[in-house]
Amino acid sequence: MKKSSISRRKFLGKAATVGAAGIVVPSILTGCSSEPKPYKEVASGPWLDTAPDGPVLKAGLIGCGGRGTGAAQNFIDAGLNLQIAALGDTFKDKVESTRATLIKNRNHEVPEDKCFVGFDAFQKVIDSGVDIIILATPPFFRPEHLAAAIAARKHVFAEKPVCVDPTGARSVMATAIKAKELGLSIVTGTQRRHQRDYVAAYTQVQAGAIGHIVGGNVYWNQNRLWHRDPDPSWSEMEWMIRNWVNWTWLSGDHIVEQHVHNLDVMNWFTGSHPVKATAFGSRLRRYTGDQYDNFSVDYIFENGMHFHSMCRQINGTSGNVAEMVFGSDGYVHTSDRRICAIYDKNNQLKWEFGDYAPDKDGKPTHNPKVSPSVQEHIELVTSIRTQKPFNELENTAISTMTAIMGRISAYTGKDTSWDEMMNSDLKIGPTVFELGPVNIPKEVPIAGEAFIPEVKK
Repeated sequence: MKKSSISRRKFLGKAATVGAAGIVVPSILTGCSSEPKPYKEVASGPWLDTAPDGPVLKAGLIGCGGRGTGAAQNFIDAGLNLQIAALGDTFKDKVESTRATLIKNRNHEVPEDKCFVGFDAFQKVIDSGVDIIILATPPFFRPEHLAAAIAARKHVFAEKPVCVDPTGARSVMATAIKAKELGLSIVTGTQRRHQRDYVAAYTQVQAGAIGHIVGGNVYWNQNRLWHRDPDPSWSEMEWMIRNWVNWTWLSGDHIVEQHVHNLDVMNWFTGSHPVKATAFGSRLRRYTGDQYDNFSVDYIFENGMHFHSMCRQINGTSGNVAEMVFGSDGYVHTSDRRICAIYDKNNQLKWEFGDYAPDKDGKPTHNPKVSPSVQEHIELVTSIRTQKPFNELENTAISTMTAIMGRISAYTGKDTSWDEMMNSDLKIGPTVFELGPVNIPKEVPIAGEAFIPEVKK
């Protein structure tokens, strides 16, 4: 019989021995105490509903898609004397759309001579005299743009995820260290760390509400996302970038692009990260790009603890966007679509968040009083104006690497370790950026070996 397989090297890269030159060792705290604390409810906060006033802070937006346009408005909403002073994107229509939206929704106009187009637009925005850079391009470009912004000594808001491959993750970790040395603030788009109910639940867990953590489950299951069909006037490169959420080299696949939120909660609550992933996934319904539409990952931590990760983007399937962290004395259930709560070992309610905003009719909701998408900009501006640097980039790089580790395990069908990730030279995507053909592999990964029976003559 014959066997057919796709080389693991293609999706993992060359994994050198541990301790190879150039590897950045994360400074994240590892593990939680095995001894539970006596629990007493504690307060979280205090929270600022708006950033303190101060001299004008000018931000430049790089990436004028839907998320970038939203982030620009979130920044303006964070306080007084905050301006979007420059815009940049690969495509002119995107810049024009964001510029028009800011005028319409915020009565805020960006000068035409501060609007830049092309693959070099990011550097023009950085050099335009702004104080803060907002990064919202497809994630593939994040490591280069982060490095350039910090080299220019700019504060940064960077959307998640912060890379798509191990090489990019290590680059971002190095940039995070450089930013700390320069006293620069970096806030990332893992907004659950800035969401009041999540932070309150985390505070209770740290105070011993569930004892010591023994495992958990994290989920992001929903319908499919958007796509763009090819346009005869577009080159292949333009179509891929406009359809970026469906290509692994641009987005990292949805386990990285979207599910990183839940994996970041896992790492945040445990104060650690997994050391191994055993995963599977497949492509059942997606019809554009080269990604999977479902993943299931068993993440294993250094102390032997397991977390199960599940994410899916298929229409007509059950939805669930949440996290459950189990402890020796109970568990916490967090979600941005229901009340964050803690239960004891008998499934009895022990604590729940009680400070959600009512709707316009006074009825209760599950929405914090300030949107976490605005809260993260409030905290960025506050850190700058109070001269107290805040930098969460390294944590987000570690959570992104966690997601990449799960993706590679699913693509290959093999166990994948953290050490392999930290020593892999894998870098995906093209090396030439121009509006023409894209010379990269485009087939969908298939794990394992195909059984091909021999034909008897």
